[in-house]
Amino acid sequence: MKTTNILIRRRITCLFLMAAFFLSLIVFRLVWIQFVRGDELRQEGIINRMRDVPVEAKRGSILDQNGNELVTSISADSIYVIPNHIKKPDEVASQIAPLLGMDIEKVRKIISQKSRFEWIKRKVDFETSQKLKDLKIEGIGFAEESRRYYKQETLAPHILGFTGTDNQGLMGMEAAYEEELKGIPGRIVIEHDAAGREIPQALHQYIPPTQGNNLVLTLDQTIQHFVERELDKIVASYSPKMAVIIVMDPKTGDILALGNRPTFNPNKWREVPQSVWDRNPAIWYNYEPGSTFKIITASSALEENAVKTSDRFYDPGFYQVADRKIRCWKVGGHGSQSFEEVVQNSCNPGFIQVGLDLGKEKFYKYIRAYGFGQPTGIGLPGEARGIMIGEKDATNLNIATMSIGQSIAVTPIQLITAISAVANGGKLMKPHLVKRIEDPKGKVIKEVVPQEVRQVVSAETAKVTSQLLENVVLKGSGKNAFVDGYRAAGKTGTAQVVSDRGGYASGKYVASFAGFAPVNDPKIAVLVMVAEPQGGMYYGSQVAAPVFAPLAKDILRYMGVPEQKDLQKPKTNPWEVEEEKIEVAVPNVVNLPLNEAQKLLREARLAFQTKGQGKVVYGQIPESGALVLSGTTVILDLLGSNGGKEKIGEQVSVPNLKGMTIREAGNLLESLGLKLDPSGTGLAHTQSPASGAKLPRGSTVKVEFKPPTEHKP
Repeated sequence: MKTTNILIRRRITCLFLMAAFFLSLIVFRLVWIQFVRGDELRQEGIINRMRDVPVEAKRGSILDQNGNELVTSISADSIYVIPNHIKKPDEVASQIAPLLGMDIEKVRKIISQKSRFEWIKRKVDFETSQKLKDLKIEGIGFAEESRRYYKQETLAPHILGFTGTDNQGLMGMEAAYEEELKGIPGRIVIEHDAAGREIPQALHQYIPPTQGNNLVLTLDQTIQHFVERELDKIVASYSPKMAVIIVMDPKTGDILALGNRPTFNPNKWREVPQSVWDRNPAIWYNYEPGSTFKIITASSALEENAVKTSDRFYDPGFYQVADRKIRCWKVGGHGSQSFEEVVQNSCNPGFIQVGLDLGKEKFYKYIRAYGFGQPTGIGLPGEARGIMIGEKDATNLNIATMSIGQSIAVTPIQLITAISAVANGGKLMKPHLVKRIEDPKGKVIKEVVPQEVRQVVSAETAKVTSQLLENVVLKGSGKNAFVDGYRAAGKTGTAQVVSDRGGYASGKYVASFAGFAPVNDPKIAVLVMVAEPQGGMYYGSQVAAPVFAPLAKDILRYMGVPEQKDLQKPKTNPWEVEEEKIEVAVPNVVNLPLNEAQKLLREARLAFQTKGQGKVVYGQIPESGALVLSGTTVILDLLGSNGGKEKIGEQVSVPNLKGMTIREAGNLLESLGLKLDPSGTGLAHTQSPASGAKLPRGSTVKVEFKPPTEHKP
């Protein structure tokens, strides 16, 4: 019995000790959780109960140098859903999808997600938002966000850029100054229960966003409007592949205006092809500058005393380098002339001799000093470097062609920056687009100070070069750039477009004019560049120079620059156009419709003159295959030897009908006195006899027509 009591006591003691041990563990655990990890677990609990709703910061505005707002942010509702609050997803999707212009199935998938929060559509217009609010659907919410608004629509869109759905900068200044413009996002913190429902009178915390800073540009809204106006005129007159106008303050490097064509509306950038907005031609397009580059050749040679304005040159019409004859644009050449006249006449042989006298090492020194072959650092994404032949690889032929603006590719911003250096007493300024950065209250955070890159040539050399360029406007190929009331200087350029396959593309040119005014105290430097103009005219003196005159006058008047009276004006005789004359073969245009014949002759760089009236070419002088200089006039006989009257039995050439419709082929053959025997439908595929064959008038030509899909390349 005694043994039993001892055993029981031992068991009770063991149970007590075990209970005490486990109780101690529990107490220790409670103490650990409560006092050691209490703050940490409390924060985790809050995180589990709290939900962050991001509050987008309002982007800063973009203004011109006079404080005119170009870009701002406006309020727009974004539609979101709390999926576990949606009881009938199919019904809700069918209600809201049509209003949002979305696919019903896509909306149903969004609102059926197993998540606490999903965006349905961001930044909808006010009218759509109101219609959705009127439905009062539980679980559908509205978050006020901001949407970027470009107030002038097509005003300088390649400079301003645009933003994406999340208000992030995607292009232009919006992308380049993303950190300064975007601001700091805020958030709303709301307490929810375990089921994700908002708890009434629970903890709510609002952390406000910080608005982004404002960007004040060097652009002047009024000057930009002048530029856009002239670009529209260029497009209406010449339908070019692209066009660029840049206006720069040569003393500070401020870009006062910059415009491109084609253009777009940044409010609707998704509606235009990517090729229109993806790149900015003013900083990206590489092209041979042609005669505008002669400004660089002239100033460099004058600085190195490789030439003086009074030096004499003789131009026989060409300059031979190695085995190549580089012709002057004027047939027969300019004969004896001073260097002043070489510049005025844009004489290729004269500039080639000057470039060769300057020498490769010194020429490359100045090309680099003017900033070619490297980005200008304007501050926009996507700037190109230009294309230069390496100095070690350059031959005398390369130096000769570079002297007249060939064998080197530049960007428009590089060229206007270099021209501005000549206007600015030889000082090269870094081009820039931002004047200052301000906080939302207008306090200046950062001021951008004009930056001198280097002194390229002396002030005296720049002055002499400016006087030579003024003569170009008064007496040379730049007469159409004369600005009434202001002394203007500049240089025209006409260059061929380099083909993707090497060599030059037939019938494609870049017309340009680079100049500044007033010469005695330059306020503006302007580059007008028109790539691949259509309609027959393509010389810089015809296409680009006439744009400079009204643009410069309007800008200078707007800037309050006093006009000068009794200025020397260009003589009334027609201006001469500049183009390197090359030997070309005359194409065969006999039996072609007049418009097609004219197109072929333009592409071959030949002029034409018609004889008689009619729509078909019956004869041509010179005949096809003859070798002549570009610019030669081809006489197109529209009457034929019999005065346009049909004569049965007379031999005529069968035209090429391939690709024509039955009606087009019939009309052409009828005009030649031939008959059509068609078979099939669609476009002409084969013909008998073949084109070029001789047939007597009244004969029949058999043509097989096939649908376009049956044609093989």
